[in-house]
Amino acid sequence: MAGVFDTSTAIYLSMLFPAIGVVLNLLLRDQANLRDTMTFGIAFGTFLSVLCILANEGSGTSDTFVAFSIMPGLEIAFNVEPLGLLFAVLASGLWMVTHLYGIGYMRGNNEKDHARFFACFSFAIFSVMGIAFSANMFTLFLFYEALTVSTYPLVAHKGTADAIKGARTYLAILMGSSICIQMVAIIWTYAITGTLDFTTGGILEGQISHMMAAILLALYAFGIGKAALMPFHRWLPAAMVAPTPVSALLHAVAVVKAGVFTMLKVGIYIFGIDFLAETGASDWLIWLAAYSIIAASVVAMTKDNLKARLAYSTISQLSYITLGVALATSMGVMGGGLHMVTHAMGKITLFMCAGSIYVVTHK
Repeated sequence: MAGVFDTSTAIYLSMLFPAIGVVLNLLLRDQANLRDTMTFGIAFGTFLSVLCILANEGSGTSDTFVAFSIMPGLEIAFNVEPLGLLFAVLASGLWMVTHLYGIGYMRGNNEKDHARFFACFSFAIFSVMGIAFSANMFTLFLFYEALTVSTYPLVAHKGTADAIKGARTYLAILMGSSICIQMVAIIWTYAITGTLDFTTGGILEGQISHMMAAILLALYAFGIGKAALMPFHRWLPAAMVAPTPVSALLHAVAVVKAGVFTMLKVGIYIFGIDFLAETGASDWLIWLAAYSIIAASVVAMTKDNLKARLAYSTISQLSYITLGVALATSMGVMGGGLHMVTHAMGKITLFMCAGSIYVVTHK
């Protein structure tokens, strides 16, 4: 597949296909079979685009492709590196599976507004592809916010009082944490270094004191609400009012994986693993992640509702990935990346089982 498209073209195609999916779902609102078939074709095209990138780059790092420059050091730019490519392969591959499952679920459960549902789903995958291939923190932040906006209608899809309440909690925590905390961390990083580029070894070494590094890491850790680190975790159980395919999207394909992916990127390419180890800036995060692992697991065992139990299980499992970053070792980061994949595979299977039970029993 190498040579079919160059890497920059394949990156843009991986984002263009889901964008086309948004439009097609809205245009073919009344032609369900054609709409669903074409959307699956678009999902398959997205996956092939990512495989083309994999064939071109292998496990290496590509050049940076600048789409738009705002000012020196502040650009909308994309590149390929191993962690982002892993995330892109995972998300695009699971999109195909989730779409097929979603068709059966939405029809079997007589859900309404299928076109809007799958349009928002496509928009979410568009955002994920942007996150995966972001070359700097500014670009990642823009697509991170787009992912929150695109998934809000999915959480509120049923239109019930519980769905609206859950969606508002979802939006308030994720937007509030990113705008009020994560944005502060990004601005501070840019003020210190003059760049937000993801750089091997990090960009902060020699630029900031040990204490300030710990504070900046705290702003990132709590600002990346999608990682569901306690106490910024309540949006995840609140979002379980959504249809099961949305839960699969939140837990396995996109949202929480975007959170822990961002944590990994910040640890590796903003701070640098060696810098975190030398300064001890992440030592406090080890304890918080460990607490989240244990506390969420205990709460999960008290839940009788299957989706609620899976939600708290996800909070616990995500904290293992955050713990991998906090350990500030190459093995910890590699373990976090591996668990991002294994948890996605396991959790999407569990949610699909839960959804199948609900379609049959309606409870």
